[in-house]
Amino acid sequence: MTAALSSSPLDRAHTSLEGLSVGDAFGECLFGDSQGIELRLVPPDFWPTTDDTEMAVALVDVLSRHGRIDEDLVAAAFAGRFRVDPNRGYGPGAATVLGEINAGRSWRDAAGRLFDGQGSLGNGSAMRVPPVGAFFAEDYECVVAEAARSAVVTHSHPDGIAGAIAVAIAAAWAARRDEVTPESLFETVISSTPAGATKTGIERARRLPLDVDVAIAAEELGTGWKITCADTVPFCLWAFARHLGDYEEALWATVSAPGDRDTNCAIVGGLAATFTGVEGVPEDWRIAREPLRHDLDLV
Repeated sequence: MTAALSSSPLDRAHTSLEGLSVGDAFGECLFGDSQGIELRLVPPDFWPTTDDTEMAVALVDVLSRHGRIDEDLVAAAFAGRFRVDPNRGYGPGAATVLGEINAGRSWRDAAGRLFDGQGSLGNGSAMRVPPVGAFFAEDYECVVAEAARSAVVTHSHPDGIAGAIAVAIAAAWAARRDEVTPESLFETVISSTPAGATKTGIERARRLPLDVDVAIAAEELGTGWKITCADTVPFCLWAFARHLGDYEEALWATVSAPGDRDTNCAIVGGLAATFTGVEGVPEDWRIAREPLRHDLDLV
């Protein structure tokens, strides 16, 4: 399936990255600030980003230079950014894989060795992928393939790949805006997501009313406490669907649920900005977020 879109693939990817990185920094700044969240106190300048943004920037840099996801190039970009700045909150699995790549091991071997050879099903594959879905939004089948390639470098478990596919398809749907309803979002994502725990969770999210309290949704769907795609992606899609067209409200709703707040906000921020355009992201939030670094010659 193809669609004619008004903006270029790279412009869409950068818009998604802007929303993702602001969401990442927003969630990180408010990670343990329950009072600030309750009172909706916007964090003071300066907002640092985490590994979510580092890896998303790497993907956009690969797309900018090559127009596709090449696993070897992505692995080099991920590992290079980790080598330059390892103190960005990388999870232990990703840190292990990227450290081994920097030591000369192939990404296939490094990623495949995790969790007794099962590979990672962590939410890191989903947190970085919205720009990929935005870039390839003209063709859902292409989104599935490219999202899987972006995931497998560090997350070779089928459910880690499924999480990336689900979020990338949601980003493509947001860019296309063919039928702007939550029902259409969930139907589109579910139809493309491989079977497994993440898809089952998304099906639960589709059945959950959008007007229920966020705390109820968090308890029902999970908010990244287990740091898996199945425990993260369903809630993020629900939060995005709950506030279609409103970046700020979507982020406040997302951050109000305890869990992996920076990752949840990165995913929702990337999807919401793809839907609204960069103008939907509050300007003062964009200014507060630390500048993105596209100057690392790693791809």
